[in-house]
Amino acid sequence: MAHYTREAGVRQFEREIGRVLRHAALKVAEGAPGSLHIGTADLEAILGPAKVEAEVALRASLPGVATGLAWTPLGGDILFIEATRVAGSGKLILTGQLGEVMKESAQAALTLVKSRASELGIAAAMFEGIDLHLHVPAGAIPKDGPSAGVAMFVALASLFTDRPVHHDVAMTGEISLRGLVLPVGGIKDKVLAAQRAGLRTVLLPARNRKDLHEVPPSVRESLRFVWLDSADDAVRAALGEREPARAGAGFRLI
Repeated sequence: MAHYTREAGVRQFEREIGRVLRHAALKVAEGAPGSLHIGTADLEAILGPAKVEAEVALRASLPGVATGLAWTPLGGDILFIEATRVAGSGKLILTGQLGEVMKESAQAALTLVKSRASELGIAAAMFEGIDLHLHVPAGAIPKDGPSAGVAMFVALASLFTDRPVHHDVAMTGEISLRGLVLPVGGIKDKVLAAQRAGLRTVLLPARNRKDLHEVPPSVRESLRFVWLDSADDAVRAALGEREPARAGAGFRLI
């Protein structure tokens, strides 16, 4: 069913199961002999073409794209941050129905990337004569809150260093101008969303470690967690070599 529903709750999942059961009941009523078995290969004939694509694999293959985690009134969800640069006069263009707090996070992320340019191996000349466009898809849905800061910083670092973010990594966390990663809310729902989307590594603020006990043990065991104290930790985990794991309405990025 993973290709037919990926909501935080079970309502749509129940609907799809109901459709499969009604199909089976009809077969029985028509006199189908013996026991009836419905497998994965039968779902397309019953439910139609798959409705949920592997979005992470499709989107996160180029430099400048990071996968964030969001909280919504219906639970957690994944959120893509896309950054690109074009010839211009130094403007920062923000699109995707972003609220004021999220716009400020984008500005802070860009300032931090510029201040860390030397450490990241980015030549100062790369910021000259360009406009930066940062877009958060699903433009019909309003989005706000501070916790996309880490994903925005990583997306920009990925763009300027020309290194794609590891495709199985998602992240959340507020970022400060000093490069500190600050705690955010909705950790349980965000971790569940990452696991549901097929991601394998989740980057979380170190100060949110205490919130991991709310996540079901089966989900904790299926994921690798990297705890972030600073923006440098996020870059190493998302763009650099793999590290050993340390123990472990609209979108609102809380």
